[in-house]
Amino acid sequence: MKEYSQITSQERYIISHLRKQGFSQAEIARQTDRHRSTIGREFRRNSSRLGHYRPFKAQEKSNGRRSRSRRNEQFGDRDYLKVHFFLRRQWSPEQIAGRLKRNKLLNISHETIYRHIWADKAAGGVLYTHLRGASKQRRKRYKSYDSRGRLAGKRHISERPASIEKRERIGHWEVDTVVGSGDQHSILTLVERKTGYVLIGKLPNRSKLETKKRAIKLIEQDQKRFKTITADNGTEFHRIKSISWGVS
Repeated sequence: MKEYSQITSQERYIISHLRKQGFSQAEIARQTDRHRSTIGREFRRNSSRLGHYRPFKAQEKSNGRRSRSRRNEQFGDRDYLKVHFFLRRQWSPEQIAGRLKRNKLLNISHETIYRHIWADKAAGGVLYTHLRGASKQRRKRYKSYDSRGRLAGKRHISERPASIEKRERIGHWEVDTVVGSGDQHSILTLVERKTGYVLIGKLPNRSKLETKKRAIKLIEQDQKRFKTITADNGTEFHRIKSISWGVS
C-alpha cells in the first residue's frame, strides 16, 4: 500500500470508473493501492451534495482547497494586525474581509478570520470577545445555567476533566455559536482545544435541530478526530447528547 500522498487526477478517473462498475470502497482501495479511509475521505470531500462523484469536479475541489491553504500560509503577524484593528472596533469578520479587499490592503476571507479568532481563543487569547454579540450571548447563557437546570446526560463546560482543560491530548472539542448583529447571522464553530483547529458551519437559525444537523455534518468530515465535545448550556445545545452518541 502506498504511503499517504495526494490523490492524483488520473487516480480520480480510475476511482470514478470503478465506482460506476459497482465496486465497493474497500475494493476500490485494493485496486488503487490506497487505504480504505483515503477512498472514503475522497468521496466525502469531493462528491456533490447529491452524492455524485465526478473526477473533473473532484480535482477542482481538491485544487481549490490547496490554493486556499497556500494563501492562508501567506498571512503573517503584520497582516493580522490589520484584522485586529477592525475587530477591536466591533466589526464582523465579513465586514473586515470586505473592507480590506476593497481598499486593496489584504485579500483575506472571513472564514480565515474566524479560524484565526478561534485558534487564538484555543491558545488562551481574547479576540473572540470582540465579536459583536458573542460575549453578551455567552454571558447570558452561563448566567442562566442554574435557573434552567441541568440537561440530562450532558456536562457543563465548567465540569471538564483536568486533562482536557490543560489541553494535554488531541481529540477534545468545544462547540459554540457566534451571533451577528441583530441575530441575523449565526455560525457554528467546533474548536479542537489542543491544536486550535477549527471547523465552521453556517446556521440558517439557532434552533436545536439546525444546530445538531450542522454539528453532525462537520463531525462526519472526519469522525475519528473526535473523542469528546463540550458545550455550554445554551438552548441550541440541548441535543448535544445525541451528537455525542454519534461521536462515540
